Amino acid sequence: MSQPSPALAALLAQREFSDADIVALLGLSAAADIECLRRAAFALTTREVGDRVHYRGLVEISNVCVLDCHYCGIRKGNRAVERYTLSREQVIDAALWAARAGYGSCVLQAGERRDEGFISLIEDCVHEIRQRSQSASLPQGLGITLSLGEQSAETFRRWRAAGAHRYLLRIETSNPELFARIHPPTQRIETRWQALADLRDAGFQVGTGVMIGLPGQTLVDLAADILAFADRDIDMIGMGPYLPAPGNAMPAAGALASDELLQLALKMIAVTRLVLRDVNIAATTALQALVADGRERGVTFGANVVMPSLTPREVRKNYQLYEGKPCLDEARDDCRSCLANRISSTGRQVGWNDWGDSPHSRHFARHSDA
Repeated sequence: MSQPSPALAALLAQREFSDADIVALLGLSAAADIECLRRAAFALTTREVGDRVHYRGLVEISNVCVLDCHYCGIRKGNRAVERYTLSREQVIDAALWAARAGYGSCVLQAGERRDEGFISLIEDCVHEIRQRSQSASLPQGLGITLSLGEQSAETFRRWRAAGAHRYLLRIETSNPELFARIHPPTQRIETRWQALADLRDAGFQVGTGVMIGLPGQTLVDLAADILAFADRDIDMIGMGPYLPAPGNAMPAAGALASDELLQLALKMIAVTRLVLRDVNIAATTALQALVADGRERGVTFGANVVMPSLTPREVRKNYQLYEGKPCLDEARDDCRSCLANRISSTGRQVGWNDWGDSPHSRHFARHSDA
């Protein structure tokens, strides 16, 4: 086993990191140095959040979206997508399956909508899931994460009161100029930051994240992203490689080769772990689109959350935010056993029947109540 150079060993042992430190770690290129980074992140994960990987059963409720983000496969302007919205019963059935399967938590995700019908559907589903998933194994019912885009502060409060307690709203990039290049003019980064603040005020554990490898993105941009997570006291991170989507409006020029993109995404997970320490970090399915064991590699680089799909198979193909999304035809029972074996192969174990909230969110709650 190779040992890091004294300079790299000192850098990996730090608790505070400058912009230059983070850029240096993200820029590691020698295989031995990247392995030292991986080992440091894996060990820190064990110390700070434990050796369990937590499941978030993912229910993609609808691919109807009012926004036209250039990078997204379900953007409003993509006329080739067959649109769908699950019924209340389908959403609740999928979530209750997750509870019976021992997942502990689910994620309700959809394209962005702000109409009252949709808001009420989410409110009703969240309430029913929490009530009907209570058991001896889950006395408070399933943990519920929402990933439903920017909403009003009042909508956030309604969904929190219904029983959801975590919310993922990705910033995609903290660089205002890059944000403007990948979104239409009607979308502003300041609005996204305000929504994250509104989520905190509503009582949610707050998650965000970025795309890695965007055309024109630099290591300085990614370092700034990590420090932005820290500055805003983010509880959980969901980020992954930028992969082109069918029907998107992004230029093809500037995209990274798949091996380079995978390496950068894994380094981003590891460095985020070193800087933020006790947050939850997801090994996103997009990693598996790059390589068959992508999610497992994400876990070995410091991730501790995975999100197996519970979306009905007949519509799963219509919720493709990027090209090459894996597990489109996999049955949820098969996915459960397959993923458990994959997690075991990393030296981790599955955190069955556990909400798996990050230690950081508990520290924040104590600080907020003081």
